[in-house]
Amino acid sequence: MKLGVVVFPGSNCDHDTYHVLKKVVKAKVEYIWHKETGLNFFDAIILPGGFTYGDYLRVGAVARFSPVMKEVVKFANSGGPVLGICNGFQILLEAGLLPGSLITNDHLRFRCQDVYIKVANNKSCFTKCYESNQVLKMPIAHYSGNYFADKETIEKLEGEDSIVFQYCSSNGDVVPEANPNGSMLNIAGILNEDKNVLGMMPHPERAAEKILGSEDGLGIFNSLLGKN
Repeated sequence: MKLGVVVFPGSNCDHDTYHVLKKVVKAKVEYIWHKETGLNFFDAIILPGGFTYGDYLRVGAVARFSPVMKEVVKFANSGGPVLGICNGFQILLEAGLLPGSLITNDHLRFRCQDVYIKVANNKSCFTKCYESNQVLKMPIAHYSGNYFADKETIEKLEGEDSIVFQYCSSNGDVVPEANPNGSMLNIAGILNEDKNVLGMMPHPERAAEKILGSEDGLGIFNSLLGKN
């Protein structure tokens, strides 16, 4: 299985993601420059975190028009797995591959800290290495991570089991006190209707080695690679 990590101007987690895939989980991986127009040789695509194009206009709004995104949309619509982390999540929303939007954190501050998230759906190709309701520890680093959608969209996400991660306490309680940014229903990650596109704000690539304080993010990458 060969994975591709898209690099946009302003990406800053591309090397972190590549390192985890190449050195930690021993996957075949290559960088994909944002002007690339062919993704035929990849089995899964990852949009890493960062501040693409300086987050001008609106987070992810400019990167959405990079040439590679036309190919990412085609890839996703054909059933290919696509993972967007933090800014990558924002780009997926701007590209219409996921519903809703990510707005400014409700406290109007950049938040960089470890959080706990609960696995609300462990049946996707991204989460099958986890137990249902398992609590994971991962870092966040964002100013616009506040997930917002209209009532109809939220109800649809709930009905389709597309809310995959929710911010929670260390013992798994999904409560307002555990919500670092004001996201509706404590949403930390969602899936598309076909369950092959995942967007999440926490950084699994920064929680994939013991020396970093948590290996809970490994389940994302191992699931994607079909490991148990």
